[in-house]
Amino acid sequence: MNSFLPISRADMKKMNIDTLDFVYVIGDAYVDHPSFGHAIISRILQAHGYTVGIISQPDWKDDSSITVLGKPRLGFLVSAGNMDSMVNHYYVSKKRREKDSYSPGGVMGKRPDYAVKTYCNFIRQRQKDIPIVIGGIEASLRRMAHYDYWSDSLKPSLLLDSKADLISYGMGEKCLVEIADALNSGLAIKDITFIKGTVFATKDASMAEDARMLPSFAELKKDKNQYAKSFLIQKQNNDPFHGEKLAEAYEDVFVIQNPPQPPLSVTEMDDVYRLPFQNTYHPMYEKDGGIPAIEEVKFSIVSNRGCFGSCNFCALAFHQGRIVQVRSHESIINEARRMTKEKDFKGYIHDVGGPTANFRHPACKKQLCYGACKERECLVPSPCKNMDSSHVDYLKLLRNLRELPGIKKVF
Repeated sequence: MNSFLPISRADMKKMNIDTLDFVYVIGDAYVDHPSFGHAIISRILQAHGYTVGIISQPDWKDDSSITVLGKPRLGFLVSAGNMDSMVNHYYVSKKRREKDSYSPGGVMGKRPDYAVKTYCNFIRQRQKDIPIVIGGIEASLRRMAHYDYWSDSLKPSLLLDSKADLISYGMGEKCLVEIADALNSGLAIKDITFIKGTVFATKDASMAEDARMLPSFAELKKDKNQYAKSFLIQKQNNDPFHGEKLAEAYEDVFVIQNPPQPPLSVTEMDDVYRLPFQNTYHPMYEKDGGIPAIEEVKFSIVSNRGCFGSCNFCALAFHQGRIVQVRSHESIINEARRMTKEKDFKGYIHDVGGPTANFRHPACKKQLCYGACKERECLVPSPCKNMDSSHVDYLKLLRNLRELPGIKKVF
């Protein structure tokens, strides 16, 4: 279907949809572009036969804002957006930012602080029995007990604070389809405890018997060293090849993290980026001046994901994993050809890359069979002798893009 996803009952009627399978609540404006997580997940679900509607930046003080698309058949999906809502709202000095590039006209204040928690509690108060799955960067990085800079306190897993049923952590393409298929088969959300890339909560201690136990929440609150130990274990098990099931104990519940999903193959990456994205924001935002964030990505191309750098200041390796995943040259060149047909394209592709910007292969051949090293980093304390730092493939891709008719420069 070559159109935006439904945002109203009128849209549903035009598309002959009586009841949506999923309603996706997001903290960003609705932008149907593959640089936006909600666009990828909703289009993936659509490609697998599920109907998805978008509620963008609902007013969390108005009951009607969460019911505009009715009650979904399978559940709600909730994400704060492309950024953690607190990073979106505040400078590191904790002063309020003046602009939100992911909101109409750049206006600040369209989403609440701790957006995932607020949205989920808002939904749960009105529809107690509906499955809620949370994801995106805010949920992914808060999936276990975590230090919250903004309140200078240790917080429990966002799963408990939000009263959601599942967290989809990391990149959710495979995970969300498996969750959707399980719900569609008639499984209750409480019984979906087996999908890789998910976190669930249970009072059944036997569910944690085959998991590696992290320090309990009580231990973490008592000793900062236990928190450091816990995160190290999580980091070492953030790999699909050798990652273990992890469990974190609270007073009367266990939060259990299943191992990560495997990385996407080149074919699977290409499949994601050939989905029918509109590659811009919903036209309802024109009156407000559009969405500033589209300017950074409209004429940029995502060529890879994952990062083996594991820099201490960055969360990408913990979210996307350390194994670099790439699209084929053909997929990227086809996207560039599409760009040249855009009326406002001036001949410049602003960026071809991703987190590990100029690498288009795993750090070494061992990663393809055994995953990222558990006890060692690729670059620290010194670059690994097995690391492949060749840029030959990347340079070839850039040169091929530059040769396309209508393209003047590629960055």
